[in-house]
Amino acid sequence: MKHIISILLTVATMIGCSTNKEEKSIANQQEYTEPIKKKKTFPKLVANRYNVAFLLMDGTYNTEFTAPFDIFQHTQYRNNIKQMNVFSVANTDDPITTFEGVKVIPDYNYLKDSLPKIDILVVPSAEHHLDTDLEDTAMIEFIKEVDKTAMYVTSHCDGAFVLAKAGILNDVVSTTFPSDIDKMKDMFPNLDIRKNVLFVHDGKYITSAGGAKSFEAALYLCEYLYGTEIARSLAGGLVIDWELDNVPHVVISK
Repeated sequence: MKHIISILLTVATMIGCSTNKEEKSIANQQEYTEPIKKKKTFPKLVANRYNVAFLLMDGTYNTEFTAPFDIFQHTQYRNNIKQMNVFSVANTDDPITTFEGVKVIPDYNYLKDSLPKIDILVVPSAEHHLDTDLEDTAMIEFIKEVDKTAMYVTSHCDGAFVLAKAGILNDVVSTTFPSDIDKMKDMFPNLDIRKNVLFVHDGKYITSAGGAKSFEAALYLCEYLYGTEIARSLAGGLVIDWELDNVPHVVISK
């Protein structure tokens, strides 16, 4: 009997030791699997280029972001021009999710990071640019501040609503997504908003109908800055037929 009790005590001790070891092992695993916070790194911007910032948020539409991004980024492969540094800004360090579900990690958080001087601000359309985004006072103030020193401010599709809310289109001819033009006129009755055009260039502001036609608005700015040959080269690299005269647009001379 004593022999049996001794065996049971030994087994119990072994089980207890085993359990303690497992618990310690689990604790150690938890300790080592804690996420390590890495220091944020910013994109390396080449000097003597245009700094082009893309304003992103949850619900941004892919095409209005990627079309001008592709055009502008490809200037880096053209010689004898002032090329473009392209980067994204948002109100978070976390990945934003586009309307179509693509995750994009912003390069800069405009709420807390020190941003480079922005020469060209691009405002792609987002899902809530006709409603809740217009109540985002921090974003609206960011646009106002950038507008003070930027060379160009551009919008695609309903991004024009955000510019209008910031008050920077008050004395500017503009356009937006075709089916939202009447909504924009109702919301901002004092603005001069044009129909039947793919983009409008008035002063330093370029507003476009958006969608796939965001390519055209971006190519136009490149032709304006670099000339027809460079614009056609950029278009050809993306297999786009580019002839400015064939694109319905308005340029306001001032």
